[in-house]
Amino acid sequence: MGNVANVIGGSGLVGQQLVLQLLDRVEFEKVRSFVRKPMGIVHPKLQEIVINFDNPESWKRFVKGDVLFSTLGTTIKTAKTKDNQYKVDYSYQYEFARAAAENGVSVYVLVSSMGANAKSSIFYSRMKGELEDAVAKLGFAKMVIVRPSILDGNRKERRVGERISLFFTRFLTRFLMKKYRPTPVGKLATRMIDYALDSSAGIRTIEASALR
Repeated sequence: MGNVANVIGGSGLVGQQLVLQLLDRVEFEKVRSFVRKPMGIVHPKLQEIVINFDNPESWKRFVKGDVLFSTLGTTIKTAKTKDNQYKVDYSYQYEFARAAAENGVSVYVLVSSMGANAKSSIFYSRMKGELEDAVAKLGFAKMVIVRPSILDGNRKERRVGERISLFFTRFLTRFLMKKYRPTPVGKLATRMIDYALDSSAGIRTIEASALR
């Protein structure tokens, strides 16, 4: 039998690409995507579960299988406040990771961020680092942390500031500051799947340069 993958954040830029690639991979027999609202994807391998992230008791029993891919995230512009962003980027992801660990899921793959550090003075970097540290204590047989730079892909929603930043980042990092080159979401998703399937164990942190 093939592997069973769980995905949170499947409606996001990375998550959409990840779900589509997982459905195409013969190593996976089922892809379970937890979403706030249906994505409109129909596939015999896809089980889409619409949930309320604020009510873990209603969904945590479904987080079973071989691997949990965590690609959930929001921006301060969308969240409006730091507390709301922390709830999505830390609390929701941690609760899912804890449910997965309690249900025997052995592999956890987390999309974090370049510069993540629990001791950072920058709120976003500190939040990401705190999540990394907290999930590392849950006891997964394998935990893979990927830290991409700015994501390079086509979003459904318009993020003008991010598109401008991406344009200048592409230009500036072509010859200089190469470690900050944008991370293509398609390649990121492929790397995440490959890391989940390889024979390694323990905790691994993959920086942006390796993801490219």
